[in-house]
Amino acid sequence: MDVKEIYQKYRRLVLGVISLISLVALWEFALTYVITYDPFFFTTPSYIIVAAKELLLGDRLWRDLAVSSHAFLWGFSAAVIIGIPIGAVMGWRRRVEYALDPFLTGLYASPLVALAPLIILVFGVGLTSKAVLIFLLSVFPFIFNTFSGVKSTDQLLVNVVRSFGGKERHLYFKVILPSTLPYLVAGARLAIGRGIVGVIVGEFFASSEGIGFAIAQFGDTYRLPEMFVGIIILSLIAVALTEALRKFELIIAPYRADMEIR
Repeated sequence: MDVKEIYQKYRRLVLGVISLISLVALWEFALTYVITYDPFFFTTPSYIIVAAKELLLGDRLWRDLAVSSHAFLWGFSAAVIIGIPIGAVMGWRRRVEYALDPFLTGLYASPLVALAPLIILVFGVGLTSKAVLIFLLSVFPFIFNTFSGVKSTDQLLVNVVRSFGGKERHLYFKVILPSTLPYLVAGARLAIGRGIVGVIVGEFFASSEGIGFAIAQFGDTYRLPEMFVGIIILSLIAVALTEALRKFELIIAPYRADMEIR
């Protein structure tokens, strides 16, 4: 395997790493040699790396990540379990669509983050309130993307299955689910970002531990390198989860690999 073949195989990773290294190098160079800045209000990658080493060797960061992941798992799982069936039924049954679409669209357009204090009053301070907020922020991409996927199903395929005596379950698993899969993956990618926002906001308001609480505390005490470590870790987690979704899609739908834009 020559260099060109290796690049073609791993070009996604190579280009991503190059762009990241270029951004970090430009950030460090600009703040070190070009721009005069106050370290009290901003920081450089070199200081962030030092802070990251200290935090990764300690116990608090891992404990905060465990607390936040617990809430994210509950809220995101509930969004998957509830959002996908609702979107599927809305896309398949027109009466359900007409009944739910205005209500759900209004909720999706509303600033759900602003409801955090109300959620805390109702569910208290702790895991439940954070999970509810994560659920509210991440469920709508599943609903609307599943709805769009079902609506885009080729009616010709539906008619073929019905003409051969296929039942409703055959339509769902043989036609609707395969055609909806790309929409589900896209919805999951959007939901991951919104869910992580829910983690941060929930822990800003309703927690004394967790990665969101740590970021807020570091920011309040002007420990900017440590604050950026928390932000970068959340970003890396989002990238890792998104990449895992892409791999999962290619495993259960290998034909999608040939449809990617080269």
